[in-house]
Amino acid sequence: MEPPTETRSKSRKYNRRSDEERIAELERRIADVKARQAAREKKDDPVLREIPKLQRQLRKFAQLALNHDRPDISNSIQAFNAGLERILRSESAHKGSDLPRSPDEPTSAG
Repeated sequence: MEPPTETRSKSRKYNRRSDEERIAELERRIADVKARQAAREKKDDPVLREIPKLQRQLRKFAQLALNHDRPDISNSIQAFNAGLERILRSESAHKGSDLPRSPDEPTSAG
């Protein structure tokens, strides 16, 4: 036998979501998937992968400028190199540590 409708409705412990709530949830999930995809694509950015190589060359050039009494050029290069380091750190903070480390950056091993 089927229980009376009062008993059946009391046993239900959940509320159905409205269409708007379901749509909002799906839109949130779509945004999450898009954000993950963008992070994945950004991680493979070849420009970011080349920054440590460029930094090494800039440091060598800055030293050459100092050796030839051009501290003005050396200071400019060091400032530019610091800007590259900030970019690299901010990008790696957004995605984890998948980007290459700068040669000046300390490792966790010591």
